[in-house]
Amino acid sequence: MCPPTHFKVTYSINPWMDPGKPVDLPLALAQWEDLRDRYRALGHTVEELQPHPELPDMVFAANGATVVDGRVLGARFAYPERTAEAAAHLEWFRARGYRDIHEPEHINEGEGDFAVTASWVLAGRGFRSSPLSHPEAQEFFGRPVIGLDLVNPRYYHLDTALCVLDDTTDSEVMYYPEAFSPGSQAVLARLFPDAIIAQEADAEAFGLNAVSDGRNVLLPQAAVGLFEPLRQRGYEPIGLDLSELLKGGGSVKCCTQELRG
Repeated sequence: MCPPTHFKVTYSINPWMDPGKPVDLPLALAQWEDLRDRYRALGHTVEELQPHPELPDMVFAANGATVVDGRVLGARFAYPERTAEAAAHLEWFRARGYRDIHEPEHINEGEGDFAVTASWVLAGRGFRSSPLSHPEAQEFFGRPVIGLDLVNPRYYHLDTALCVLDDTTDSEVMYYPEAFSPGSQAVLARLFPDAIIAQEADAEAFGLNAVSDGRNVLLPQAAVGLFEPLRQRGYEPIGLDLSELLKGGGSVKCCTQELRG
């Protein structure tokens, strides 16, 4: 995670960003700290990345890399405003002894568009990440990469439209069908016939921009329609208010890069 010390919205690279809406920075920091502290209270280790004053979107740490089995696939950002974040993430990994690191040739925005199940990597494309990043990730991770086409610009990353609930299986996800092309909807229905299907209001509240540890699901508190379906599946939903960070187009998952292995 990366604290939003320098978070602000001075440009727009997704439909949620409006430079005309001021950010309450103390509130953004308090909301971020609540998320960080919830992770720690649940027994998880949180590593913090040093923020940079010229990179206001570094708080969205999920975009900086994808880590599977201890292997690090770096990011290559679509927009110049975020380009330098990639090097900051890789510097952090190298400083902590990670050796199996790949600097990508093709554009991918980390866990924004890569979601990991027990056997597969689900990969979004259409707004940010290049389709060419999918075979590159498959070759590096040695796992099947399943491409999914995003068609609604409000769900510009896969992590705004789909959440893996248990990465020890290949069956537990929740997603918003209308964010995907008809063909990708058919693929998702075939892969995940028992998925939790989000309604528009909960998707609009960024309810799918969530993080699950296989038991607890941290998600925006406004996504009220997802709480009962999660409980019925045996999960414990934990609602949080990250409304200030949503001004930058991110919420729980965007703020969280998972270090697998």
